Amino acid sequence: MPFVCVNVNITSTLSNSPPTFKIPFVSQEYSSHSLFFPTPDSYPVWQHPESPSGNFSRLLLGIRNGKCFGLNSTEMFLIYNFISVCLCTFRCTPKKIRNIIYMFLPITKWLPAYKFKEYVLGDLVSGISTGVLQLPQGLAFAMLAAVPPIFGLYSSFYPVIMYCFFGTSRHISIGPFAVISLMIGGVAVRLVPDDIVIPGGVNATNGTEARDALRVKVAMSVTLLSGIIQFCLGVCRFGFVAIYLTEPLVRGFTTAAAVHVFTSMLKYLFGVKTKRYSGIFSVVYSTVAVLQNVKNLNVCSLGVGLMVFGLLLGGKEFNERFKEKLPAPIPLEFFAVVMGTGISAGFNLKESYNVDVVGTLPLGLLPPANPDTSLFHLVYVDAIAIAIVGFSVTISMAKTLANKHGYQVDGNQLAGCLASLMILLVILATGFLFESLPQAVLSAIVIVNLKGMFMQFSDLPFFWRTSKIELTIWLTTFVSSLFLGLDYGLITAVIIALLTVIYRTQSPSYKVLGQLPETDVYIDIDAYEEVKEIPGIKIFQINAPIYYANSDLYSNALKRKTGVNPAVIMGARRKAMRKYAKEVGNANMANATVVKADAEVDGEDATKREEEDGEVKYPPIVIKSTFPEEMQRFMPPGDNIHTVILDFTQVNFIDSVGVKTLAGIVKEYGDVGIYVYLAGCSAQVVNDLTRNRFFENPALWELLFHSIHDAVLGSQRREALAEQEASAAPPQEDLEPNATPATPEA
Repeated sequence: MPFVCVNVNITSTLSNSPPTFKIPFVSQEYSSHSLFFPTPDSYPVWQHPESPSGNFSRLLLGIRNGKCFGLNSTEMFLIYNFISVCLCTFRCTPKKIRNIIYMFLPITKWLPAYKFKEYVLGDLVSGISTGVLQLPQGLAFAMLAAVPPIFGLYSSFYPVIMYCFFGTSRHISIGPFAVISLMIGGVAVRLVPDDIVIPGGVNATNGTEARDALRVKVAMSVTLLSGIIQFCLGVCRFGFVAIYLTEPLVRGFTTAAAVHVFTSMLKYLFGVKTKRYSGIFSVVYSTVAVLQNVKNLNVCSLGVGLMVFGLLLGGKEFNERFKEKLPAPIPLEFFAVVMGTGISAGFNLKESYNVDVVGTLPLGLLPPANPDTSLFHLVYVDAIAIAIVGFSVTISMAKTLANKHGYQVDGNQLAGCLASLMILLVILATGFLFESLPQAVLSAIVIVNLKGMFMQFSDLPFFWRTSKIELTIWLTTFVSSLFLGLDYGLITAVIIALLTVIYRTQSPSYKVLGQLPETDVYIDIDAYEEVKEIPGIKIFQINAPIYYANSDLYSNALKRKTGVNPAVIMGARRKAMRKYAKEVGNANMANATVVKADAEVDGEDATKREEEDGEVKYPPIVIKSTFPEEMQRFMPPGDNIHTVILDFTQVNFIDSVGVKTLAGIVKEYGDVGIYVYLAGCSAQVVNDLTRNRFFENPALWELLFHSIHDAVLGSQRREALAEQEASAAPPQEDLEPNATPATPEA
């Protein structure tokens, strides 16, 4: 029937039982109820607690009981049940709709629950403090982004309003950020350099305006593309990407970014005209350019900048020392802006001393403009880096503040609204008051606020003491980001961080464990003198997964650390047999070695792999040792190990190569009569072993033990039984150790 198509597999049953109809694509959530439906003549219809009701339910019942679309009653019964399950699974309830709204529009959750009397005063103070700080920072970061200053104010207004509706951290101040502004400015200067030729024969003033307009287009394109990338990553739940940006990486990266920002601000502080550089070695070129032009520095600009610099440093120290007594931090940046603007306007520094000032700040909001999508192919690499860095820095700050104040990242944004309203006031009415603000003042504000990032150099002695690998990540991130640029530096840093993960798993820590006397605790024998090894047993531990990159290293480390090497034992036994043969005069004994029993099935070699139903199977191989006790006196001391216990408590997975290596270890030690036990395997490891057919011989399940102590007791019990059997019965020619697994193939 073309209108209704349901894939139904009919399963035959015994003649005395009613037939069942299997619908294989029903949700697993209802598998216990609805995977197998009895016929309508035998059992009643299954009803889910949230089954549809009302008119639609009656419609479904009509479908069930009627014969429409040319289907019989059994087929309609199946369709009814299947539709019912689907509707119950994907049913839209008011609670689900409300949760979806809360997830995508958090303001609908926190605003009705806002405690006005409790929060309003703190949010008012916080909003004013943030607003007066965002004003100078917005103007300064616009210089870093290589766009006109007014766009810094726009960036301090629109994101805050948007975050008020969609954000979930009550402490984050959304707006321009030094690192992101610098990265955007690098893209803008690379595509629209200072010496670009604007067609049309425009004069210098119009040429500068045309250049700035082009840079604004570039900034619009790269920021829009970054937002699209972040949105797509958010929809796809790619937030885990931030996991790979470890703390040493982020701190090394932000420290390098602080150096970039510092060198970019020097020319504004000194009042010199230099070319702006971006890309590889840009920090070197910028520093050299400033030093070459230092003879042309503007003394007045430097004096104003240093005055503000000293004021901010002293004021921040005062705020830090008396923060417990102050109701709110003193807005030093705002006072610096007001003071700098007043001095500049009062003494006419621009005209009298040629001091660079902010310039025109047009009043009002510009109308929205379409971004230039033709630039996307030129900026997509930078957009990816900006998206990842922006997300990582923001989420790390949000989590830090959330942990500090004891809430999940899901709060109110009223303080952000107040801050954005202050910026809006400047944009619409008072922006012209700050047109005389010297750029040196903004430069000093930015440099002082880099103090926290420069303090991250203190991480070096800490990581030197705690972790050389994290120190390597910090240094390589800093150096690569400093000299290769922030975009290529970030890529290099992520690659280095991933390589350290591979290195750590490829070169894990190997330990030989011993027992703490009178306990069932087993720890590293090198850690405490009281720890003693159990006679005849070696316990070996690895603290990493066993996979293709470290499986051979694991096998070699096992033999090296335990001192039990099957090849060495085999060689020593051969020498002992030769000595014994010479002593007793039996020439045939000179060639005696550990003999593998011939496994014959119907005249064929049973050790060959067989294929059955397309699946390769490996029959068990039984190894027998023919090493008489009277030869022990010819053996070197120490050949008394009968069990090796592999501690897998810290192994979270094992791949097919690791399983092959493990199978080889069990077989190799079994050839010399040494049992290999696996202790503390997780469910994941057992599943990995099962999938790779390690337990094709069912006897190998006996090698698994819940803990190290269980394995030790099992080994001691086995040896005690063997001694009892040896004393009760005449010595046998062959002693049979553990069966060994055949090596599985990929």
